[in-house]
Amino acid sequence: MSRERAHFQAVINLPFGNVGISLQQGKLSGVAYLDDDAASYVEEVPGISRILQAIEDYLSDAKCRFDLDLLLRGTPYQKRVWRALQSIPAGETLTYGELAARIGSGARAVGNACRTNPCPLVIPCHRVVAANGLGGFAGERSGRKLEIKRWLLRHEGRL
Repeated sequence: MSRERAHFQAVINLPFGNVGISLQQGKLSGVAYLDDDAASYVEEVPGISRILQAIEDYLSDAKCRFDLDLLLRGTPYQKRVWRALQSIPAGETLTYGELAARIGSGARAVGNACRTNPCPLVIPCHRVVAANGLGGFAGERSGRKLEIKRWLLRHEGRL
């Protein structure tokens, strides 16, 4: 069994690259940006069709909000940041500092919680930027993942 199949119930090819989808108990528990050589597949498991349709809806209309059942593992603080991320509308961005001020925290702590976001795309950490530029994405400050952030923000009309 491949490494992808050991962790994902689906690997799909999107305009910006391959994405792995993890479900637990029929709920979305993970979204991962994968290398371009990851083979696409979809296992027939409860909840997968709804998740794939929600992603397709977003790709067709960036203003479409994700309304999915999530099973998130994280600290209470991380979950608070992830909820705050979900309140940022498509086409808008906040700086790490602005989001931190909204939840009574610090910018660095918000950045750390964004880095550990288990469901990027669905929990839109790409909508958080640095005060002086794009900032990082998924723990990277350059490279492929930052290009994904740019693609998502362009898709939403922000870049």
